[in-house]
Amino acid sequence: MELRQLRYFVCVVEEGGFTRAADRLHLAQPGLSAQIRQLEKELGQPLLDRSGRSVTPTEVGRAVLPYARAALAAAESVRQTVDAYTGLLRGRVRLGLVSGATGHAFDLAALLADFHDAHPSVEVALTEDATERMQAALLAGELDIAVLGTAEEVPPPGVAFQTVIDVPLVAAVAPGDPALDRVDGTSVPLADLRDRPLICLPRGTGVRAALERGCAQAGFRPRVAFEAAAPHVLSQLAARGLGIAVLPAGEDESPLDGQLRTLRIVRPEMRARIALAWQAGGPSGPAAQALLDGLREALPKPPGSQNEPAHPSQQRPLQY
Repeated sequence: MELRQLRYFVCVVEEGGFTRAADRLHLAQPGLSAQIRQLEKELGQPLLDRSGRSVTPTEVGRAVLPYARAALAAAESVRQTVDAYTGLLRGRVRLGLVSGATGHAFDLAALLADFHDAHPSVEVALTEDATERMQAALLAGELDIAVLGTAEEVPPPGVAFQTVIDVPLVAAVAPGDPALDRVDGTSVPLADLRDRPLICLPRGTGVRAALERGCAQAGFRPRVAFEAAAPHVLSQLAARGLGIAVLPAGEDESPLDGQLRTLRIVRPEMRARIALAWQAGGPSGPAAQALLDGLREALPKPPGSQNEPAHPSQQRPLQY
């Protein structure tokens, strides 16, 4: 049994198949399959179920998986200990990102590029997913860091947050919509959106959770007619008169400026929050800790945030 075979096994499980695992490992698929079969032959039991559309661990595979991960982590710790004496940082960091999280407030690609320039031996694996699944992945140790949406001011047990964006939810309404007949000013009570077709982010996102919680407080369930993962698509749908878009404040701006009227939703007010999240005990390795430290310094902090304030030279103004 070799460490590389355990690494291949864990990778196939995480990717749900040999093709994606081979791409991630930069291996030919036949060679990867042969190494896994050799490991199974040595252990005398199949570790992977190949009968379905995706590859899943067998009962034995599920039992073996935590030990395989522990062995790989122990080997990585040996490498990190040696690297600490040479000043070299390397490893693999798993970063999760909720769809539409960056908006115009920060450039995550630029931050990751800067990190790569500083630490070229560190591989950053970026995946996009829903908030609920990323929180579960953080707790399970399948992600090191996540940028996610949340309706909560306080993180769930086992997770630490740094709020990056905290803005109110607004209703983006096309001219002529009946909802505007009762509006006097710049806000609309949430109850006035009862029975109106709404356009919102999908379930599993922080904005959708905030909307559903607010509607429950107002005594009704939202009628969501359209869903989209990108906020600008919600604005486009609303501009065509397909419903009222519920968005974080600012996401309705150009190129649709003038086509939509923005009303702050009140009674109750709802907030859209984006948070940088990690395990409460801290990342599992030096590479993840270094990326987390860099993101915590570089990402914006909302005015009045309870997080530690950044140095003024490090703060970046929110664009929405």
